[in-house]
Amino acid sequence: MASLIHVESLLQKCNSLIQIKQFQAHLITTGKFQSHPSRTKLIELCALSPAAGNLSFAAEIFRQVNAPKTNDWNAILRGLAQSPNPTNAITWFRTISRSPQKIDALTCSFALKACARALALSEGTQIHSQILRFGFDADVLLVTTLLDVYAKSGDLDAAKQVFDEMSIRDIASWNVMISGLAQGSWPNEAIDLFNRMKEEGWRPDEVTVLGALSACSQLGAVRQGEIVHRYIVDEKLDMNGIVCNALIDMYGKCGFVDKAYLVFNKMSCKKTLITWNTMIMAFAMNGDGYKALDLLDQMVLEGMLPDDVSYLSALCACNHAGLVEEGVRLLDTMIECRVKPNVKHYGTVVDLLGRAGRLQEAYDIINSMPMMPDIVFWQTLLGASKTYGNVEMAEIASKKLVEMGSNASGDFVLLSNVYAAQQRWHDVGRVRETMKNSDVRKVPGFSYTEIDGKMHKFVNADQSHPNSKEIYMKLDEIRFKIKAYGYDAETNLVLHDIGDEDKENVLNFHSEKLAVAYSLISTRDGTPIHVIKNLRICVDCHAVLKIISKIYSREIIVRDRARFHRFKEGECSCRDYW
Repeated sequence: MASLIHVESLLQKCNSLIQIKQFQAHLITTGKFQSHPSRTKLIELCALSPAAGNLSFAAEIFRQVNAPKTNDWNAILRGLAQSPNPTNAITWFRTISRSPQKIDALTCSFALKACARALALSEGTQIHSQILRFGFDADVLLVTTLLDVYAKSGDLDAAKQVFDEMSIRDIASWNVMISGLAQGSWPNEAIDLFNRMKEEGWRPDEVTVLGALSACSQLGAVRQGEIVHRYIVDEKLDMNGIVCNALIDMYGKCGFVDKAYLVFNKMSCKKTLITWNTMIMAFAMNGDGYKALDLLDQMVLEGMLPDDVSYLSALCACNHAGLVEEGVRLLDTMIECRVKPNVKHYGTVVDLLGRAGRLQEAYDIINSMPMMPDIVFWQTLLGASKTYGNVEMAEIASKKLVEMGSNASGDFVLLSNVYAAQQRWHDVGRVRETMKNSDVRKVPGFSYTEIDGKMHKFVNADQSHPNSKEIYMKLDEIRFKIKAYGYDAETNLVLHDIGDEDKENVLNFHSEKLAVAYSLISTRDGTPIHVIKNLRICVDCHAVLKIISKIYSREIIVRDRARFHRFKEGECSCRDYW
């Protein structure tokens, strides 16, 4: 044993390929290469070395072994799984499976790690079958790695089934499942699992709360986010930079930018570039353009150089606040500071100019920027053309989109909107016929609202909610009150050649109105209402929510696809600029 320890100690001191080759030569000349346990350590050392060529040399050593053992195969497999091309590990696993050598739990674990990195769902499923076949399913670490494969590959149903069938779990199992659900756009399920984890007596750690905060950010579930924040403080978890950044992001995306800024200012750890960028973007999303620009200046004064993300966040702030000149100037500053603007920076400035009605300038930037415009540029110009009723520019943008092969429903809908606003029903019909022939379907709008920590989802004209009867009665009440207040429906938004009364009914059942109506009947007077919407809020809903905030004395916070709208006393924080 002492001899083995001594040999392995010598091996660990090898820090170059030359020394490794000398060690191999020593084993060969002493006749120990084929039998000595350090042979596997030698292969493993080469396979896991970051130095170029060492993995190839590990394979060369392996080929010299007369009767390789499972550990020898695994050493190569582990190195391949961590290499820049993990698919080679999957190929190696197939080779092992066809060899007389038996695989073990480590073999499956290394292969699954390669599948997770390569998003190789089919291969991961095949390895799952082998795990069951060889009885490795009691290995918690192995099954957790399998969970990671399913989660990262997007098969959350399979991941959930594996998790539920685990006889024994550890903290890593919970973390992989919660993070997988959050990253896989199952935020409701991620929050439910976080709560279940605590109920079953587990103590979430820093990794767990990061997954939960990500889910809260997606849903705008600030109450649940506050519960997670309180847990972090009460359990004295490490308030490191990553956790603080997640809290800033969560509060910012939930519309509580003051709380985000409080976390930012109270950070005891060093603020990283990501921290500054996250806070600037929080101000941007909430329409605090000048605060975002001030923070960018403060960042520079404190010795932190802005990167392309910093400038993009600041440009978004200008965009949401209508700071046109500041945004254009910021793009020039980037170039002066040798931070190369990319397609996103130019796209944001085009959007900024378009929102301000400066369509020709936006068009000129698209044609003069140093890279080819992608589909998004023309979609942006089309959206601005719709807002300002510029048929000529809308048709230019639409033609470009057709040339680029765009088949997005939103493009057709925007062009239809432009024609409908001009009462050009023949052109509306032509666009709708094109949509039908191309099998293009409009992306359905939906909205979430949080009541007592539970998220409620609504789609347009939704009648699936248990309280639908009460919700629609409330909508009738709202419609009566806002009409008395002077509301006139924006019927030109409805792309059908039908009567105004029917158009008004279509508008009345938009998902955000259903969510607000449900919140009004489910919360006490004066309670703020929070709504998350997947699409841009329409002009009619924006006008209605302003009036509702006045009539019912409620603050209504809506996060749509691009920004926050805070309705209070008949006004919106966006100042009707969105």
